[in-house]
Amino acid sequence: MADYTQLLKKKIKPDKDALKANLLRKGTPARVFFMELYEDQEIKDQVCRIYGVGSDLVPADPHHARKREIAVQRFLGYDAVGSGIDGMHFPSFGADAADTAEAEQKRSARRWMEETRGPVTTWEEFEKYQWPDPGKLATESLEWYSKNLPDDMCIYAGCHSIFENVTWLMGYESLCYALFDKPDLVDAMFERIGTILCKACQILMQFPRVEILFGGDDMGYKTGTMIKASVLKEKSLPWHRKMAKLAHDNSRLYLLHACGNLTEIMDALIDDVKLDGKHSFEDAIEPLPVAKKRWGNRLAIIGGVDVDVLCRGTEAQIRAKVREVVRACQPGGGFCLGSGNTVANYVPVRNYLAMLDEGRKL
Repeated sequence: MADYTQLLKKKIKPDKDALKANLLRKGTPARVFFMELYEDQEIKDQVCRIYGVGSDLVPADPHHARKREIAVQRFLGYDAVGSGIDGMHFPSFGADAADTAEAEQKRSARRWMEETRGPVTTWEEFEKYQWPDPGKLATESLEWYSKNLPDDMCIYAGCHSIFENVTWLMGYESLCYALFDKPDLVDAMFERIGTILCKACQILMQFPRVEILFGGDDMGYKTGTMIKASVLKEKSLPWHRKMAKLAHDNSRLYLLHACGNLTEIMDALIDDVKLDGKHSFEDAIEPLPVAKKRWGNRLAIIGGVDVDVLCRGTEAQIRAKVREVVRACQPGGGFCLGSGNTVANYVPVRNYLAMLDEGRKL
């Protein structure tokens, strides 16, 4: 096994209040803050194996997984733990493919969303679909973290994939046809999903330790939005606006992970939705230093190390990338270092740790 002993030697004490002040652009912070939408479980398992994180915990403890999650996030240098309403999801169609990750991080299969057709493409299917009711789902994880999370950390919770859930339930191809052939069904999909997710946000607001709403709603691809920007502004963004208002009315932050080239809707996301921060940046679309210069005086910019670089770059290249991003984005605050998307199981763990290590040194 590679030598990891020289990585992450500089320890970080979590500071949720300083994290929030940084996200709100209240001046250059005293250190680099880190943030991810999530790290795949295989990555966290590797960290535990390499460094013995959580080895003092009792596997038979019914809360072992939650206790280990806190231990892993603190060890890696994060100031928050992700949680949410247990079982809050919209079942859809998917397809399996072989996982090509390294052996120690491989899973049995990689799951992809079915793009052609989803479970709701007709009114009959709409009426028969088992829509989730947030009020009938469990909040055990939120309750446990609220009582047991160290005081210097907070919970970030996500529940606001409006457009993504529409595409997953209808199938992207079916949605594109339905925008012309069945516009009333498309409207009903946005209305039903938006209403459910707003109810979920109301439940999250009942937990004071949930101080950040941070969810994902991919709406673009390399050169533009996945459907007309005007349609997203009309049908999807109003729900984000409602949830952002709910967050702000309760003194919480509203962050959004959204992939793709969203130039056409960025002004609306900032001025209308009132995002506090945007995550997910790809060098081929808009490198983070460019995004910081373009949008950084209006919202926080999160991420920075393109996943392709994180996967295929050398350690020296990754460290150079981190230095480039931090030097361009740290001044003034409103920046958190992380991957350009998520720390997927196919990211070499050594590269991920090198990113965190260089951030610590800076």
